[in-house]
Amino acid sequence: MKKDLTIRVAGEGGEGVISTGDMITQACARAGLEVYTSKTFPAEIKGGYARYQVRTSRQKLTNPGDGFDVLCAFNGEAFEMSRHRLVAGTVLVYDCPGDFTPEIPAGVVAYPVPMSEAAKEMRNPRAKNMVALGALSVLFNIPENSLREVIVTKFKRKGEEIVQGNLTAFEKGRELAATLIKTDGYLVDASGTAKDVIVLSGNQAVGLGALIAGVDVFSAYPITPATEIANYVSRHLPKRGGTLIQAEDEIASISQVLGASYAGKKSMTATSGPGLALMGEMLGMAFMSELPCVVVDVQRGGPSTGLPTKHEQSDLFLAIHGGHGDAGRIVLSVEDVEDCIAMTVTAFNLAEKYQCPVILLSDGSLAFSTQTVPTPNPDSFPLVNRERWNGEGTYHRYALTASGISPMADPGTPGGAHIATGIEHGENGQPCYTPVNHEAMQAKRFGKLKTVIADVAPAEVDGEVGDKNTSDIGIIAWGSTIGVVREAITRLRAEGIRVKGFYPKLLHPLPVSQFEAFGATCSRLLLPEVNFQGQLAHFVRAETSLRPTSFPLCGGLPFTPAMIVNRVKEMLS
Repeated sequence: MKKDLTIRVAGEGGEGVISTGDMITQACARAGLEVYTSKTFPAEIKGGYARYQVRTSRQKLTNPGDGFDVLCAFNGEAFEMSRHRLVAGTVLVYDCPGDFTPEIPAGVVAYPVPMSEAAKEMRNPRAKNMVALGALSVLFNIPENSLREVIVTKFKRKGEEIVQGNLTAFEKGRELAATLIKTDGYLVDASGTAKDVIVLSGNQAVGLGALIAGVDVFSAYPITPATEIANYVSRHLPKRGGTLIQAEDEIASISQVLGASYAGKKSMTATSGPGLALMGEMLGMAFMSELPCVVVDVQRGGPSTGLPTKHEQSDLFLAIHGGHGDAGRIVLSVEDVEDCIAMTVTAFNLAEKYQCPVILLSDGSLAFSTQTVPTPNPDSFPLVNRERWNGEGTYHRYALTASGISPMADPGTPGGAHIATGIEHGENGQPCYTPVNHEAMQAKRFGKLKTVIADVAPAEVDGEVGDKNTSDIGIIAWGSTIGVVREAITRLRAEGIRVKGFYPKLLHPLPVSQFEAFGATCSRLLLPEVNFQGQLAHFVRAETSLRPTSFPLCGGLPFTPAMIVNRVKEMLS
């Protein structure tokens, strides 16, 4: 029995493709399985091609995989979009009669299921996806009881009639599948026991991390693919007395975040590349006025409006240097859903300690991917709060201290009145434009960032413990590409290839000594990233002695493990 099974559901936006995938995911998670999903959908509100892919296993999963084992095609477009991956050994489940008659490739097992016809006969045409879900549960051993529970949970708010209608369609799908003769060997391994896990998307995990970190104010303008973060926070932040604001635009949102920070509150916003570009001036002000804030950038395909619902890692240049003048900030990235929780807490801790903007980079693939993660214990995360003035002596908000960090005073603190503007200022906050002062203040602001590297866990080296021997290839990866590289390295080692991985989460300031130490143990370096220009490779070449081979990808989709494996073999050949 194959323990690693990937099912792709595809069809027209609005047909229930995404909800079908969500329910398979939840059912597998309830059965104690690991899941890693990916989804893509059109920018239009309704219509257009949509797909949801669920990879499930007893072993830990780090990426969505290379392709799929099973394709459930709701229509002809879904079949055409995926037919190049229908190879010998894969399975096709399709709507028959439907809007297409597929030419079945050699070696592909096909199961026709009258999804649309059955739904129409029940006078419930919108339940087509429930018929498909029932059929898939029989054909591939997706836990039946768990699916029923998920269906009830999903539709109970809409009333008993809707719940029963969907359950009836689900049972009809099971009846139809029971008449088919199964000739493939794919089954979900549902033999285990449930685990103490939750299923979250990357966006939801960022929201949870913010709540654990103690966010007080969240202001954002809706933008794909980041809006789900605000949606998640909006359901929970008011319960603890926090405030969520839907601003009129991204400039307003970052301005409100800085205002809240000045008032003594932990504050954040979430956006994507176009919104981050609009925030450039205010991020400069945050650095100048030394105000803590967190900005989550869920990267999407660009430039301009670009590919709103597609994946890319192309905002690194913008995140590090997006702004006029010498404006500093800290830039972090996240690897997977569990990492989204921890790194969001880290982002708040760094913002509070260093009194500056922190940009946390996620991406479109991770934003919508869901994974099973151990149920987090909020008390296990150490939290950092800003240094506050103790009330002694005369208060100077921007006092030149040994660490460069000056105590803050909340509005209303006796003796702590001060102003925070984008104008250059002296220690007391009053405008001061002398060359000596400006140089001193810039040195203060940048100087305090010199110890950031010590406050972030060192970049992980994916190699043999204590192995200082030179590897044939070292792979540097960041963001969600890390999970793909992890699996690729496992496959390469199984073939006897000496390969190591290096996974930095702190991208600015760059931990140069860590990069140099890793590079010294590798004959050659490969740096895959989902952008056209090889952006991290640019910074590595600029700031270290390393010269990695850039491996850029720019098509709106993430790497697959096979792509990394093949590229390494090309380099070695």
